[in-house]
Amino acid sequence: MRLPQTGGCQCGKLRYEITQAPHMICTCHCTKCQRFTGSAFSIAMLVDAPAFHLTGEPRALLNTADSGRSVSRWVCPECASWICSAASTSPFRTVRAGTLDDTSWLRPTAHFWTRSKQPWVVLPNEQSHVCETQPDDLLAFFNSVRHLPV
Repeated sequence: MRLPQTGGCQCGKLRYEITQAPHMICTCHCTKCQRFTGSAFSIAMLVDAPAFHLTGEPRALLNTADSGRSVSRWVCPECASWICSAASTSPFRTVRAGTLDDTSWLRPTAHFWTRSKQPWVVLPNEQSHVCETQPDDLLAFFNSVRHLPV
């Protein structure tokens, strides 16, 4: 992976740059992510908020996650591409990995809400953390997987 990484929405009104390697790349198999993405799971990168630079004016959608936490999802007001999300107190941005200009280097190292995964999804077992829901202490979990290769 080379830095900076760039990405954006479908129509180009929102663009971003990531200037630091992500701490983690993960998939989420919760039913909300399945509905929101129209797919079997979402794939995201956890990056420090100061390393994520967004240009353009996103629309914020407030959502209550399956965990009960309030999460803001930033989408393009024109094409509705989901760019990133974060809980209000989080020092991180969860960037939708599929919005990168180059996705060839992505390798998820954690898989959340696998109890809701589609039965045909096969999860890898090497260097992956597989969670039926999500860890109670997400920050501690993120810190524990920070040094895994991405």
